[in-house]
Amino acid sequence: MMTWNRRYSIISYLKSSLWVVPVFALIIEIVLKRLSENLGVWMVRQGVYDLKTGFFALNASEAHAILDRIFTNNLSCLVFTFGSLLVAIQVAGGQYTPRIIATTLLRDNVIRCIVGLFVFTLLWSNRTMLQLGAMADVPQFQLFLAMMLGLAAIIAFILLIDYAAKLLRPVSLVGRIGEQGIEVIKSVYPDPVHNVAAPVRPAGKLGSPDRIIHYQGRSGIVLAINLQGLMFEAQRADIIIEVLPQAGDFLTEDDPLFYLYGNAGAIDSRKLLTLIALGSERTMEQDPMFSFRIEVDIALKALSPAINDPTTAVLAIDQLHRLLRMVGKRSLRAHEIMDKAGQPRVIFRTPNWEDFVHITFREIRQFGAGNIQIARRLREMVESLTQSLPEHRHPALREELDLLDRAMAGHHQFPEDLALARIPDSQGLGATSHKQSQE
Repeated sequence: MMTWNRRYSIISYLKSSLWVVPVFALIIEIVLKRLSENLGVWMVRQGVYDLKTGFFALNASEAHAILDRIFTNNLSCLVFTFGSLLVAIQVAGGQYTPRIIATTLLRDNVIRCIVGLFVFTLLWSNRTMLQLGAMADVPQFQLFLAMMLGLAAIIAFILLIDYAAKLLRPVSLVGRIGEQGIEVIKSVYPDPVHNVAAPVRPAGKLGSPDRIIHYQGRSGIVLAINLQGLMFEAQRADIIIEVLPQAGDFLTEDDPLFYLYGNAGAIDSRKLLTLIALGSERTMEQDPMFSFRIEVDIALKALSPAINDPTTAVLAIDQLHRLLRMVGKRSLRAHEIMDKAGQPRVIFRTPNWEDFVHITFREIRQFGAGNIQIARRLREMVESLTQSLPEHRHPALREELDLLDRAMAGHHQFPEDLALARIPDSQGLGATSHKQSQE
């Protein structure tokens, strides 16, 4: 049987592969083409239409010319789409961050489905041309369907140009990453911060492990962990399993992977090794920090002297503000999965509040504290979060605000610029703050 980690890796690969939908389109075309041919024969026998006068009543030369143009048009659309997509991927990777390629561009179902339509229409018109040469009469019904598909392909191509242009805008990319990050945060941290009971047995107070399982295999990044599978194994062996790495960590051979407490000899280490999936690049499925990482990378790239686009960085900070607010309202304690008796069976780590605050502020502050837009937007984010989040979230935010003030003092030579940079602004530069409007 296929192990869980191999199955997960295959599914993750297919989700980020552009060729999957076109291949399915090829298979569907073969099936539907056969069915439509049989339907066309049945319609002629039932007198629904006549081969010489039905539908468009085209002769063989006219039909061949139309099918040839449909075939050529879809082939051109296919070549243009793949060529443009490769250029767009290179530009987006260089302009924003390479991490949006597999997580956003190649997983876009609209692009994949339109490419699948081109392949479907291409093969349909080619098959109809072959059918045209083998029949004495023109298959008017097949020709009609080919023309409809050709028209749909032209419309889809026009829509694709418009869709791709909008997709590659900074606001669209950072917004899409933010949406994905919100979903991951909700799945990894399902409990609101005010509805969580204290854990029965705090993680990290179990003493020395009875057994340590080390990773064996090719090096890679932890993509996901099968927590339910670990729970089943822990209950079966009556032990506690502590997972050392978290999603996004890099593992190499002989790195410690699991701590086992209790009857550690009753469990097969090879079985546990199949319950953790590794890959070459981080994904968002179980990694709430990855969406923060992508947004921060986009902001840093925009703040680089080569690009110098602080407005795009502000757009990324808008999404970081949204993500950090969501994280601040969830329970981020050390996670333990309990059995029905209340006994902890699986312990795993996730980023804490300080981790999220640090990744949100530190690097952007280091590269953007001298920019008035960035300084004002970061200050507004801190003030907004302190008003909406619980009190125990405030110290980390106040620390970042203090560091921002100290960094700004070293960047601005003129007191007027420094005073302007210390005004919170949701737009970076251009919005009137609530305090100013009251004055």
